[in-house]
Amino acid sequence: MRICIVGAGAISGFLGVRLAAAGHDVSMVARGAHLAAIRAGGASLVMGGSTTVARVAASDDPADLGPQDHVVLTLRTPNLPTLVPRLALLLGPDTTVVTAMNCIPWWFCQGIVGTLEGAHLDAVDPGGRLAASVDPARVIGCVIHAVA
Repeated sequence: MRICIVGAGAISGFLGVRLAAAGHDVSMVARGAHLAAIRAGGASLVMGGSTTVARVAASDDPADLGPQDHVVLTLRTPNLPTLVPRLALLLGPDTTVVTAMNCIPWWFCQGIVGTLEGAHLDAVDPGGRLAASVDPARVIGCVIHAVA
């Protein structure tokens, strides 16, 4: 299974290393010092006194990684607008998008009947750009409860 983790913080590292250790083909979208560290030494997870290192493909350009089976968004909400134009490069016809983010998700109003029906939340999706580019039918909501 091809899984791309978008982000390079504590939660993304935890998920990426655990998924790679379970045998999945994991890649990561990262930038700056995190990208350099992943490329140089792999993604590392220190847990319970032991360190697990996963050699994963990493890039700051989703085009380098190609379509995935699953894309896990772990980046912070303010970084979403810079990702939106490039997110489609990770999506195949059956790709699911898992939103493992700390916030009310951009798709929150999907399926709500009443005054919020069809609304988008500018605070988490300025102008509704992300909602317009990711079909809510492929989104899997997620809440992370981990100390990382």
